[in-house]
Amino acid sequence: MTYLILGLVIFFGTHLFSAVRSRAPGKDIRAKMGMGPYMGLYSLVAIAGFALIVWGYGAARPAPILYQPPVWMAHLNLVLMLPAMILLAAAYAPTGRIKKAAKHPMLAAVKIWALGHLLANGELNSVLLFGSFLAYGVIDRIALKRRGDNGPGPDTPVSAMGDVAAIVIGTAAYAAILLWLHPLLFGVAALPV
Repeated sequence: MTYLILGLVIFFGTHLFSAVRSRAPGKDIRAKMGMGPYMGLYSLVAIAGFALIVWGYGAARPAPILYQPPVWMAHLNLVLMLPAMILLAAAYAPTGRIKKAAKHPMLAAVKIWALGHLLANGELNSVLLFGSFLAYGVIDRIALKRRGDNGPGPDTPVSAMGDVAAIVIGTAAYAAILLWLHPLLFGVAALPV
């Protein structure tokens, strides 16, 4: 459990630092270091944290069970993952109605993904992992709002192709996770019996 917690602290420490760092002229560390060196260091630290999270999560199994969710919660999680994947794809697609409505579709996707997995998993390592992602999503959204970053502006042109791309790519990613990746990683089908 130590490696999982250490990974969460490192990973979210970098992300929270980025969310709350000063952007004032002369005080912005990214401007002082330069974009390339800052992003390189940020990426290395975040990747190290992520690697510790992955390794620590697996090493923490079997973990104490905090609550036993009913089987239907796993089904609800599967339903929630489709809009989460579409929102994640929308974050990288041209601005469409989905991106404009969600404002920050990646954060919305992370929050939905984390909530769904919290509903379906009651082990301590799962609660720590998914609870941390949910808390980060909420904190970062608040930080963005305080900075005045409300996503695409009202005059941003909307592209129907952005929505089509988000739906097609998000649905394909959902299907790939459901049919291929989940059984490969966890040794069980994503659809509980």
